[in-house]
Amino acid sequence: MKKAIVLMNLGSPDSTEVKDVKRYLDEFLMDERVIDKPWLLRAFLVKALIVPFRSPNSAEAYKSIWTEKGSPLIVITKQLQKALQKEIDEPVVIAMRYGNPSTKQAFDTLVEKNKDLEEVLVVPLYPHYAMSSYETAAEYAKEIHKKYNYSFRLEFIKPFYDDAAYLYALAESIRPYLEQEYDQILFSYHGIPERHVHKTDVTGQHCLKVANCCEVPSEAHKYCYRHQCLYTSKEVAKMLQIPEAKWRFSFQSRLGRDEWLKPYTVIRLAELPKEGVKKLMIVCPAFVSDCLETLEEIAIEGKEVFMKAGGESFDLIPCLNVHPLWVGALAKWMKEYAAGKKEMMLV
Repeated sequence: MKKAIVLMNLGSPDSTEVKDVKRYLDEFLMDERVIDKPWLLRAFLVKALIVPFRSPNSAEAYKSIWTEKGSPLIVITKQLQKALQKEIDEPVVIAMRYGNPSTKQAFDTLVEKNKDLEEVLVVPLYPHYAMSSYETAAEYAKEIHKKYNYSFRLEFIKPFYDDAAYLYALAESIRPYLEQEYDQILFSYHGIPERHVHKTDVTGQHCLKVANCCEVPSEAHKYCYRHQCLYTSKEVAKMLQIPEAKWRFSFQSRLGRDEWLKPYTVIRLAELPKEGVKKLMIVCPAFVSDCLETLEEIAIEGKEVFMKAGGESFDLIPCLNVHPLWVGALAKWMKEYAAGKKEMMLV
């Protein structure tokens, strides 16, 4: 069987020009799984309020992290594709949920080079399940596949928050940074509105409704972002033998006034020095590639908040990016897929 791989990441504006940032934000925020409001209300919020006022500031934020080769997220994802391609025989291309290269471009590239292509495995590069990340990536790929009537079958790798190879790669990428003195390590995950957690609760009565819901066994955990983030944090802390008192987790990137998952990273960064945490390590496991949310929101803005509040040292641990163990984990899953094993596939 002729198979191929698509690594699917979030995306980025084509440049730091305001017009490109506007186009990107419009596509991103008009996604009904990101801002899950009725279309007319969503269009008003995005096109009349958010994008016009947010774009200039977002453009400046992108400028602060932009590289000679372009967007860090795009550059790193291309590097990951090249590294993985060296490890497996199946062709590997990249796609972005928003912006370029698009999912259609990725599919077209594969078809042009493989006329008898039979199956494509999409790898949403999100360890944890959320409407606004994994779900929208998978559903969008399905939409494009159906709209353009591609003849190949489409399969998906499942969220890998609990996979041993992923957890080991994440833990080992963190380990060297813990050789220096620190008071606490903060696992900061991209936030989502609490209503998203309720919407993905297949039981309708567990998530954020039961005391210690993330630690009480439930069918809901298969799609619960908060549970999966907590699981990743606990397992990595255990692997690294980090005492319970020396790690916490929080959620960043809140948008709007609705209640989002707590605690909020930005608030914790202001509070921690007053609680005696002067030397902070911070890692962002929701992202496998460094991007605006890690390099600007945390490494620049977050550091400023922490240091102004009385912090002494602030170290952002890089995302997995192209860490050899991360590439190895992906290669392992792809080889299992090529061999017909279903363990890592969404079935």
